Amino acid sequence: MALTIGVDVGGTKIAAGVVDEAGAILARTRVPTPADPQWAVDAIAQAVRELKEQHPGVTSVGVGAPGFVDSNRSTVIFAPNIDWENEPLRGRIEELTGLSAVVENDANCAAWAEFRFGAAADHQDMVLITVGTGIGGGIVLEGRLHRGRFGVAGEIGHLNMVPDGLQCGCGGKGCWEQYGSGRALRRYGREKAAADPVRGRRMLDLNDGVAETIRGIHITEAAEAGDPLALECYAELADWLGRGMADLAALFDPGVFVLGGGVSDSGRLLLDPVAKSFEHYLTGGVHRPRAEVVLASMGSAAGIVGAADLARTPA
Repeated sequence: MALTIGVDVGGTKIAAGVVDEAGAILARTRVPTPADPQWAVDAIAQAVRELKEQHPGVTSVGVGAPGFVDSNRSTVIFAPNIDWENEPLRGRIEELTGLSAVVENDANCAAWAEFRFGAAADHQDMVLITVGTGIGGGIVLEGRLHRGRFGVAGEIGHLNMVPDGLQCGCGGKGCWEQYGSGRALRRYGREKAAADPVRGRRMLDLNDGVAETIRGIHITEAAEAGDPLALECYAELADWLGRGMADLAALFDPGVFVLGGGVSDSGRLLLDPVAKSFEHYLTGGVHRPRAEVVLASMGSAAGIVGAADLARTPA
């Protein structure tokens, strides 16, 4: 059985694993992400060599990078969290490890894992939406990862939802992730608790009475206990997510939307209102088939597994 290595490069850690053809991780390792972007390449290679020594039968490596990757799955055009710009990552990894390599956007890797082995395994057309600090995603159409002409498709968090809206870290204003992300959920909780401390008492009590630093975990805990104001925060988040998903359905007509990312750990607290919102905003409403809306199933393994499987998958 062919074995490949998948690498998930994050801003603070680099996680890697040996993965078989069934998507099972046979061995893992992780190293801190160095502050120097050039040392980061060496750290990736170090992790790969360590796993290669344990499993000499490894044939190739896939690297999931947090940024724009070119159409050749070779160069990281821009990765702000690592400070890479036009980084020839594939060539350097091949040189340092002796393995053939492919490089892919990390969200695309996660989407591919959910498509091949996870929540979307029964579908040929799917969209992954990762709801974390921002919104990320990946798109699979007719069984192929949709990368676009230049390799940078799938940046769904930067769909413009509100003209001249909230400032986004990308430089634009009104991006979807400013309204449908974990950062947005925190903002909703802080604003609502500050505006109405009586109704916000449960969230405030969970944070020592301070509205300005309420975190997502406080909102989630209060919502799970049935707190009306915390549930309103989730409803607002879900409303924005459903709006964006309806737009994506109009473009791609997927069979399933998969919700991943840290905020999706809240389970049906997020899933149910998002599915309802999506149905409400979907163009054509009852006159068209509706995609399923499900939770991701691969968890933190998605990036490693997806990158490793893409290493054995023709572009």
